[in-house]
Amino acid sequence: MMPPAEISAVHLWVMAAGLTAAGYLFGSIPFGLLVGLWKNVDIRTKGSCNIGATNAGRVLGKRYFYIVLLLDLLKGFVPTAAAGLWLRLNGFFEHSPVVGTTIWLAVAFAAVAGHNWPCWLGFKGGKGVSASLGVVLAIYPYYTFPGLAAFAIWIVVVAVTRYVSIGSIVAGLGFLIGLGLLFAFHPAWRIGDHWPLAAFAAVMVGLLIFRHRTNIARLRSGTENKFMAKAEGAS
Repeated sequence: MMPPAEISAVHLWVMAAGLTAAGYLFGSIPFGLLVGLWKNVDIRTKGSCNIGATNAGRVLGKRYFYIVLLLDLLKGFVPTAAAGLWLRLNGFFEHSPVVGTTIWLAVAFAAVAGHNWPCWLGFKGGKGVSASLGVVLAIYPYYTFPGLAAFAIWIVVVAVTRYVSIGSIVAGLGFLIGLGLLFAFHPAWRIGDHWPLAAFAAVMVGLLIFRHRTNIARLRSGTENKFMAKAEGAS
């Protein structure tokens, strides 16, 4: 491939669009639905009718929560990690760091958008928690360590409260705080040099909270389901 400095604007836009489209299509694979259909259950018709890991576990059983969680995590991790590796091998981060980072984050966002709004299901998908975790683990090293800390926070909060929605929101905010502290105190990672990563993290956490707006309403009314509570009508 041509060095980044020699790539025409048209070639760059086509390449970026192709990587982003690939990220969206991979992220839009409805693993929760596919696992449910493998068990002869359409999880879109039971429980919360969501295709994410929480509803899959509630409808199909606890082990399917972990199976779908891992598969949905990979929806964010695989395209983001692959795009980052491709951009690094072709010298984008060395010669055009802003361009490389922008394309990388576009692919990451597309993967989460694919999970949230899959084209195959009328743009009705999950909440984006697992796919977002996959993204933050793949954006190494900037997001990876705050992401692992956020995952630990999620485990603790869910274990204590038994609410996945609370755990997801608190973990998202914890990730944002952890990233801010990392940029504030890491000697080589100043936020002024990495503001696109900080801005993208804020957008992703904001999107995660927005996707949980119905859960927040149910929490306020006391009708939110707890973790692994049996879905009505589930077998």
